[in-house]
Amino acid sequence: MRIAYVINSVEGGGAALPAPAVARLLRDHGASVEVFALTRRDGRAVQAMTDAGLTVHVRPSIRRDGGEQDHAAAVGWLDRAISAFRADLIWTSLTRATLLGQLVGQLRGLPVVSWQHAAFLKPMNRLLLRAQRGRSALWIADSHSVAQLTRERLGVPADQLAVWPLFAADAGAPRAAPWRPGEPIRLGSLGRLHPVKGYDVLVGALARMLAQGFRPDAPFELRICGEGAQREALESAVANHGLDNVSLAGFTERPRDVLAGLHLYIQPSRSEGLCIAAHEAMQAGLPTVVSAVGEMPFSVVDGETGRVVPPGDPEALARALTDLLSRPERLAALGEAARARVLDRFGAEAFARAGAEVMARLPLSARAGAPPRSQARPESGLSASRR
Repeated sequence: MRIAYVINSVEGGGAALPAPAVARLLRDHGASVEVFALTRRDGRAVQAMTDAGLTVHVRPSIRRDGGEQDHAAAVGWLDRAISAFRADLIWTSLTRATLLGQLVGQLRGLPVVSWQHAAFLKPMNRLLLRAQRGRSALWIADSHSVAQLTRERLGVPADQLAVWPLFAADAGAPRAAPWRPGEPIRLGSLGRLHPVKGYDVLVGALARMLAQGFRPDAPFELRICGEGAQREALESAVANHGLDNVSLAGFTERPRDVLAGLHLYIQPSRSEGLCIAAHEAMQAGLPTVVSAVGEMPFSVVDGETGRVVPPGDPEALARALTDLLSRPERLAALGEAARARVLDRFGAEAFARAGAEVMARLPLSARAGAPPRSQARPESGLSASRR
């Protein structure tokens, strides 16, 4: 079975992040997998994919928007690329990739399988996906919470919906060292500098703590790793509130090392699906403070592995942080409980078992390796990287 794995972009993080682990399992079940990206953006995900042995095709574009809006041209490129690959099945991730992949599937007579791992959908995207839901033979949600949203928003029936959490916990990942008296308490977060991630809410919470005169026995510092359009606004807010213990550290190539250097992780998002970063923090043995969106409130047990607060509520977030920072000696125990919980719920065996169940539900025509209508040869210069 030849699977064309279609994603929006090879931007660092997001939908590209789990592609190597998913592709590895698909290949373990006998599939040949190649990745097709509609745009490049920052291209930071390419290296991890090629390191995992994946061939990655990136659509070239000279447009100022990087090819984000030229949908007709993108469909043409994707159709030629998938035909050249001689795919048996199209596997899509996120809205644009799904809608364009469904069109190519219809043109080529190929079955389509589509991920859903975003809790937020723009109103028009929701309408389009709902109208086109029948063009995907199987929908896969990255969590039970997103599965419920997919049933409600898109009207996908249960027999066309599977759940495969996009996180395989690694017991060998670097672990955070416990906080020791005399050192600062290191807080951190990983994510795009975008309103959906709620970093303005986090800055607002810290400003409230400062205004209320909160002075913990141990000083604390916050490091936010990520890039995005909200950087300038966040920098201004940090400066205006005099938060000299907050740094916007930019994108990191080594998120596991960053997490291993923290004592507490914060994910103040307004919307999430599974949220891999929060689960990676738990994997590192960190207590987490998360907003009650997506899968996070089901993974974080309030008071046992961290704190759960309402989204968009800086006052509630300030209270949770004040409580935890007032007694930093408790952080290590909370982190150990978080690590045990995430390894139990999302271990490698659970990931493989869920993936095997999805493979068993793939359309029979794809599993039988039915040849696509076109047998065209690959175009010159189509592949951005091969290893």
